[in-house]
Amino acid sequence: MSSTPLTLCPPQTLSQIKPKTSKTQNPPWIPTPKLLSQYPILHLLNSCNNMTHLAQIHAQTITTGIFYDNFVASRILSFSALSPNGSIDYARLLFDKIPKPDVFIANTLIRAYAFSSRPIDAVLFYVYVLESGIVNPDVYTVPLVLKACSEIGSISLGKEVHSHVVKYGWSSEVSVSNFLVKMYASCGAIESARMVFDRVNEYDDASWNIMVDGYVVCGDLKYAREMFYAMPERNVVSWSVMINGYVQNSLFMEGLELFQEMLSESVEPNESALVNALSACAHMGALEQGKWIEGYLRKRGVDITVRIGTSLIDMYSKCGYVERALEIFREIGEKNVLAWSAMIGGLAINGRGKDAIDLFSEMETRGVGPNEVTFIEVLNACSHSGLVLEGSKFFDSMSMEYGMKPNAHHYCCMVDLYGRAGMLDEAQNIIKSMPMKPNSAIWGALLNACRIHGNSELGEKVGRQLLELEPNHSGRYVLLSNIYAANGRWNHVAELRRVMREYGINKTPGCSFIDLLGTVHEFVAGDNSHPQSEAIYSQLSEMNRELKLMGYKPNKDQVLLDMEEEEKETALSHHSEKLAIAFGLISTDPGTTIRITKNLRVCADCHLATKLISKIYKREIVVRDRCRFHHFRDGSCSCNDFW
Repeated sequence: MSSTPLTLCPPQTLSQIKPKTSKTQNPPWIPTPKLLSQYPILHLLNSCNNMTHLAQIHAQTITTGIFYDNFVASRILSFSALSPNGSIDYARLLFDKIPKPDVFIANTLIRAYAFSSRPIDAVLFYVYVLESGIVNPDVYTVPLVLKACSEIGSISLGKEVHSHVVKYGWSSEVSVSNFLVKMYASCGAIESARMVFDRVNEYDDASWNIMVDGYVVCGDLKYAREMFYAMPERNVVSWSVMINGYVQNSLFMEGLELFQEMLSESVEPNESALVNALSACAHMGALEQGKWIEGYLRKRGVDITVRIGTSLIDMYSKCGYVERALEIFREIGEKNVLAWSAMIGGLAINGRGKDAIDLFSEMETRGVGPNEVTFIEVLNACSHSGLVLEGSKFFDSMSMEYGMKPNAHHYCCMVDLYGRAGMLDEAQNIIKSMPMKPNSAIWGALLNACRIHGNSELGEKVGRQLLELEPNHSGRYVLLSNIYAANGRWNHVAELRRVMREYGINKTPGCSFIDLLGTVHEFVAGDNSHPQSEAIYSQLSEMNRELKLMGYKPNKDQVLLDMEEEEKETALSHHSEKLAIAFGLISTDPGTTIRITKNLRVCADCHLATKLISKIYKREIVVRDRCRFHHFRDGSCSCNDFW
């Protein structure tokens, strides 16, 4: 049991933070004042927002003869190729109609392909340009093609483009070298990336950031951090790259530490850094830090974009503060499907299945089409709230109303839905009807249902099959052990433990976190290393006495060892969440909500005990486990014991 020595809230107070200013840049199809004075008709591009309108402008440029000026043609093609409302196919037809296209126009089309869903088209068009001899590439062409190679992940294509770099004598161009570094790193060839980086004669602002990001992409955070601190100058992108690296590799505490360090050096975070910091708060349940970040961005006048707003929704939802998540959601003006899905998912994990379904209906009413993620969230809402009929209707509507083919995630949700409701035959029928082979997550959902409803015969069969699929997954052994232990089959429990030892498989230790005043405290079952350990165990003893007076009896089936009954009772009372609750009770004022995050699923004994503790001490206790939230109030839980 330990207290993490990180005070999460950065040293600045919100009153010290000054609002920021913003700049805007015209999109590339907007004509310059000089071009506009020469061809006034191009002012129509300022209000163009769809391809129908562009086609009319294009027609007018043809009838007036100005389309054959490449400066005009480039603006028409830029809208078609680069605008969110454009059409790359139309841009390609435009290119073929330009009598003498220049390299700028060709690069515009390559850029569009490189950033599209089919980056291979950038390479194919580049080859076409080379073979046809229509345009000679320049130093700005190759980085775009290398960008496409990075997206494709093709090192062979990347090496061929590298040979062109050498052929054209562009090896000394820092912008080209930067994209070579990115290409090799994206393809997993970090040694080649570093070799190119070390040969650069003069670095620009992006060079170091790209190399650091290369190490991050390849999962080598040790070298990434060393290079980060070796940089001659770190800008906001440098900090953002490292914070993203930690968060994407589930090193959330380290990511927040670096975010705090960035602020202490007066570096203003960009949107990416803010989103990743909020993601770290979400995963750790660090509500106070998340609140501080929201206060920071509001004091700075940062726009609550859909991306930041969605991150705030996710953070508050995963910290159990769903009411604030809803307020943020309503504040966002133009909400996309990601924001709607995040809010539906937030309601789902907080036990508000009916509200999640109502929000899904509102989303449909407002004309926002759901995607695959949205259906996963709404099916989870039904699963966690026992809404079997509603879940079945949503699953059917995927294909019947929206033309979507359910994937393995959706089938897993349905197995979980039927399994939690005790409809094990229906759950098995779903598995049999799947068009794809069931994966370990689907079998795991069925195994968990067997544990919940005590079907040891089916549970053993499914559990053995799971161990064949994932022989190194400790959670599968534990779940099967639970089933054996509940039936008193201690010899089978011992056999599973022997197999785990033989293969070097360690059970993930249960630990619970509580965030108080910006400091995260971690508790492990039975440990006593916390500075306030004596007071915590004293409070734990009082809790146990009060629980017994309320008629509480420990659920000893949760103990996976064959030991004396008294020992089982002691082991249960020292579970990490109970230690965290005890610490919360002695460290906060009466009536204060206690918020706890646990890395594993809450066991049945702790769930029962926490319900009673919430009533005894008149506290709301919010526990976030691996799967969902439990809001304990006055002796009941938001999950209605359906978890």
